[in-house]
Amino acid sequence: MIPSSHPRRESLLIREKLVEAMRSGVLAPEGLIAHGRGECFDYLLGEATQDFARRAVEAAVALLLTAKRPVISVNGNVAALVPEHVVRLSEVAGARIEVNLFYRTPEREKAVAEVLRRAGAREVLGAGDTDETIPELFSERRRVNKEGIFSADVVLLALEDGDRTEALVRMGKKVVSVDLNPLSRTAVTSTVTVVDNVVRAFPAMVEAARNMKGRTDLEQVLKSYNNTSVLHEALRFISQRLLELAQ
Repeated sequence: MIPSSHPRRESLLIREKLVEAMRSGVLAPEGLIAHGRGECFDYLLGEATQDFARRAVEAAVALLLTAKRPVISVNGNVAALVPEHVVRLSEVAGARIEVNLFYRTPEREKAVAEVLRRAGAREVLGAGDTDETIPELFSERRRVNKEGIFSADVVLLALEDGDRTEALVRMGKKVVSVDLNPLSRTAVTSTVTVVDNVVRAFPAMVEAARNMKGRTDLEQVLKSYNNTSVLHEALRFISQRLLELAQ
């Protein structure tokens, strides 16, 4: 039991969700380490969505809404924390959902897919139907569905995933990432990087997709967006915040 007055209550609840997901086979133990690394950067961001992340959310949604074959790639962490928002975003943006895991087993594929189905997903790719591979990628993440990530023009993924991000870009795809670390290869390589926690970013993308669907200026939103500038702004924010805290 976590008291409502506990100053770290929300963080602890998230950790409990991840531990439960690990025990149920949805999340690999290594996913706990990945979350802890990201949480460190969240501290530096003030555990809040900053303006640069809001602009990236708008660009990310514009990219999804203008894509011909958008796909949301889901790993254990995302399935544990925001499955309902993944499903809502896929519905609003017309994106398919595909399970893609680094520590991949048939059991974990099925477990993640089941979480998404319980959250309302009518179709989940990537569980027992990975019949294509991403060239020049040698981890288990290379195995993808032909009608999903392999054929996608835009892929949304979360957490640090540098090798796959680079490989997808080499294939000519545009990548949207949600990554708290603005220095990661994922963040630097992506077309649009949302430097924010997935528990805030996915709900924000769902809301933005509902508000932006049907707008006629989506291409202009993308033209005015510069991912490098957004990453630089994130780093400046972190630097300034550290200086203020040090004083």
